[in-house]
Amino acid sequence: MSELKQLDAGHAPAVLAFELANRAYFATSISDRGDAFYDRFTERHSAMLAEQETGSCAFYVLVTEDGSVLGRFNLYDVKDGTANLGYRVAQHVAGRGVATATVRELCRLAATRHGLHRLRAVTSHANAASQKVLTKAGFVPAGPADPADLGGKPGTWYLRDLALTPSTGSTDPR
Repeated sequence: MSELKQLDAGHAPAVLAFELANRAYFATSISDRGDAFYDRFTERHSAMLAEQETGSCAFYVLVTEDGSVLGRFNLYDVKDGTANLGYRVAQHVAGRGVATATVRELCRLAATRHGLHRLRAVTSHANAASQKVLTKAGFVPAGPADPADLGGKPGTWYLRDLALTPSTGSTDPR
């Protein structure tokens, strides 16, 4: 069983292990973070926690019962009821619905815990798996992305109105 938890200081070793174990896999679809990210991970993790405290972002990890990380799910650039969504899941759970289910859960938390009304996400044209996750989670294509947003790759921005249910597009009665 896994659980989506807001990032805290205690997650640092498991997050670093997750990033290192999946580095080559992630690099097949998104830009590599570079050696400096891993070399200075402790500082970067602390900076993320400080940034999270300001309310400009919310970082989450999907963890197993033993504390290992299956995925990272982030809300960033929070402003005026809108945030950007970013996520990555471990290679060994990719293609099993983990990302879709967790993105749906994060959409719920974005509205109920963080008071957000809309989420944006960007993915490259080559990342069909991410496009599928976003579509299944209720996001709709909203226009081309600046290649600078994706490490020089062409892509698309997706939007999700959190007042709408993902399956019907109707207003959520809650």
